[in-house]
Amino acid sequence: MDTAVVISVLAFVAIGGAGVALTGNKNQPATANKRVKAVAGAKAVDRRKQATEIAALKRRQSTAEALKELSNNEKQSRKRRVSVKGQLAQAGLNVTQVHFWIASAIVGAILGIAGLLMQGYIGAAMGFFIGLLGLPRWALGVMVEGRQKKFGNQLADAIDIIVRGVKSGLPLNQCLRIIAAESPEPLKSEFQSLVDASAMGVPLDQSMQRMYDRMPLPEVNFFSIVLVIQQKTGGNLSESLGNLSSVLRARKLMKEKVKALSSEAKASAMIIGSLPIVVMCMVYFTRPSYIMILFNEPVGNLILLGAACMMSMGIFVMNKMVNFKF
Repeated sequence: MDTAVVISVLAFVAIGGAGVALTGNKNQPATANKRVKAVAGAKAVDRRKQATEIAALKRRQSTAEALKELSNNEKQSRKRRVSVKGQLAQAGLNVTQVHFWIASAIVGAILGIAGLLMQGYIGAAMGFFIGLLGLPRWALGVMVEGRQKKFGNQLADAIDIIVRGVKSGLPLNQCLRIIAAESPEPLKSEFQSLVDASAMGVPLDQSMQRMYDRMPLPEVNFFSIVLVIQQKTGGNLSESLGNLSSVLRARKLMKEKVKALSSEAKASAMIIGSLPIVVMCMVYFTRPSYIMILFNEPVGNLILLGAACMMSMGIFVMNKMVNFKF
């Protein structure tokens, strides 16, 4: 009886073990496949993550190299922009540097002759130097400033044209051609030069650097950085230029606010600067003999020269105080 029970128990255990073994062998391939798929998926995720990190690193390196190149170009072109040749290009004048100096010499000779007739050799020297170095450079600076102001006011509208064109599927070169064809001066001529340079095979970064040499404004520098970086690293050009347009309009609004807030200080500076000249004219018309000593006597001429130097320094300092750069 006991032997039969033991044999039955052993047989049951053997049959159960065989069933478990057979069941385990059937499930083992599925479990192994799941593990292999999980490991393969983890490796694929790691590879994709690694590829994404490598692409981001390359993009950051390309951006850093582009910014470094733009910074080097800015340092190299700074000397060219402050020269007479650079200012003539910024003013949009088709005049060579030699012709400018010839015209300055003629103006200096005319003012020198006028000073010689009025105040002798001292007046001749002052008139010649004012005509040669002062008056033409001042007029050229006024022309450059006016042209840059017009260009800065029009640039945001040009960027909006590029944004709408890119969103509608037009290439960048076609958008630039539209701006060159339909925009007013000086935006038209500057973008026409950019389009002509691109048609001749000049790289975009060099074309934008030439535009920045002719129009050295922070807005143009921002525009150049966006285009060059987008060309080298890729990205959403319409979104980048849209953000730039918003920034330029905000800068323009801030500039107008600063101008309105500083108008009182500018008016005070103009009144203070013109007051000595107005008083001198009033004294001359009321008591000519009282003030003509300054013009007839050598000591009076020295006093006038010192007063002119101090007035010039005062006007320069007041101009710096009321002109805010941001």
